[in-house]
Amino acid sequence: MASTILGMLAETNLHPGTGQVSVAVDLPVAREKTTDYPVIVGSSLKGALRDSVEQHQKAGSSELDIEKMFGSPNHAGAVAVTDGRLLLLPVRSLNSHYKWVTCPYLLERYQRDCGLAGVPVETFDLQSFNLKDAEAAGSGKGRLYLEDAHFEIIESELAPLAEAIKPLIKHSSVKKRLTENLVVINDQEFSFYARYALAVNARNQLDEQKISQNLWYEETIPPDTLFYALLLARPGEESSLGSLVELFRQHPYLQVGGNETIGQGWASVSSFTGVNLDE
Repeated sequence: MASTILGMLAETNLHPGTGQVSVAVDLPVAREKTTDYPVIVGSSLKGALRDSVEQHQKAGSSELDIEKMFGSPNHAGAVAVTDGRLLLLPVRSLNSHYKWVTCPYLLERYQRDCGLAGVPVETFDLQSFNLKDAEAAGSGKGRLYLEDAHFEIIESELAPLAEAIKPLIKHSSVKKRLTENLVVINDQEFSFYARYALAVNARNQLDEQKISQNLWYEETIPPDTLFYALLLARPGEESSLGSLVELFRQHPYLQVGGNETIGQGWASVSSFTGVNLDE
């Protein structure tokens, strides 16, 4: 099976929405049902990929068979697209401008997904991240402050983990500071940040007299959040996946989610493959 892992690093705020109200937030981001982690739903991501290919087609920089690649009402597409899964969440820190925070469950899932895609990555030891409450695996010593909580830093060798994550990131400057800013906390404490550390912004619609006609609250995922998704070629359709990967190597940006006209939803794209897509 031909496959690739597509890394998506948020360049602007993202709003992969649900289209429904959630308690006090009028427009929350989409979340996994079991974990409550932010997610880019596969159907939404597939639509964003298709729209991007269509835009490049109109600009004359692509000549791909879009219906064959993504499907139509009459037949399945050549490329299967999974959900965009969370891997690193930026969280404010008193120790530095921010930290990239993750947890053992997300790292385990990333390892399993790499195995499914047949993608070779740097090996790292999950057992070294057996963390108690208020402990964080990171670089340095002493206390680490994330939002209003503090953690005792358990000095850890994070270089292998950073090397496993770097292929998902396009920018070399970001890769250089990844190890220093990477932090692992336990699953339970990470869940708090995934649920409550996202920004909720008030937006308003005004009439000609500048009187409010519609006030609503909208949740967004912050820039520098890292997602990834698996792209899987159906048997015999390896060339379609190879063409899609090559297109995003030439044009490594993707708009996904809502609010495109106010600059939201842009992510830089990086991919690495598990097999030769030219076969």
